[in-house]
Amino acid sequence: MTIGDGSGAYEPLATIVERDQVWTRMASKYGVENPVPPWKTSLDGLCDALDRAADASTRVEGADPPGGVERRDEEDRLSSTTYATLPYPESQLVALAHTLLDRGVIDEHELRSRMTAIRARLEA
Repeated sequence: MTIGDGSGAYEPLATIVERDQVWTRMASKYGVENPVPPWKTSLDGLCDALDRAADASTRVEGADPPGGVERRDEEDRLSSTTYATLPYPESQLVALAHTLLDRGVIDEHELRSRMTAIRARLEA
């Protein structure tokens, strides 16, 4: 997959797609009955915060976080193309990460590092 040009997937995100560890499958595997992933509330909160972060004083230097409509448009585009194999809300999560990578809000090294730390906690 193409890395970082906005048309393909970043390596850490491509790994998520390849693993196909979607919530419905993981919940079933571990006997969890809640149909909503535990991370969905955090995702919704992050999206709300991004939607409200239009004030230039809250922006990170060198980063360009998307506004509400722009973020949702990018999410829709990526969810229906690059991440079409993922169900909702996984597609929303990965599309948001992709958008934040494209805009320099986070970088691949930081994302990969956080994903590794989370996986280590889950597998401990």
